[in-house]
Amino acid sequence: MKVLLTREVAGLGIPGDVVEVKDGYARNYLLPRKLGVVPTPHELARFGDLRSRYQAELADRHAQAHALAEKLAGVELLFTRRVHDEDKLYASVRPQDVAKEIADRFGVKIDPDRVRMEPVDTLGEHQAEILLYEGITAAVKVIVSPAA
Repeated sequence: MKVLLTREVAGLGIPGDVVEVKDGYARNYLLPRKLGVVPTPHELARFGDLRSRYQAELADRHAQAHALAEKLAGVELLFTRRVHDEDKLYASVRPQDVAKEIADRFGVKIDPDRVRMEPVDTLGEHQAEILLYEGITAAVKVIVSPAA
């Protein structure tokens, strides 16, 4: 059965695509959830505009992610923590802390799930990788110093 997608469906296509799927998948999943419609001439014209707007939005997201990656390139985030013997931290630096610091410094909200880093429980320099958008990442340096 041919279906015109109204929303992005992972592994199938983007809004405005006409795809061939099994009848049961279309009737039981795509159509009831309003992820697709039957491709009549009226619907094709209606979603042609949606497809162009969607592609423009994707290009805009990609450009914003590249701009943010350039801003974050080589950035050093400084954290102060209390330490006990052998320079171990009482409270580790977590991805939530890195995301909050980026939001405070650059005004861009980053989901903590997109921050990839090893657990930081010692003083010194550490690396964190920020997943910004499909295939676009930024590496930041996390520096932990003792609180005075």
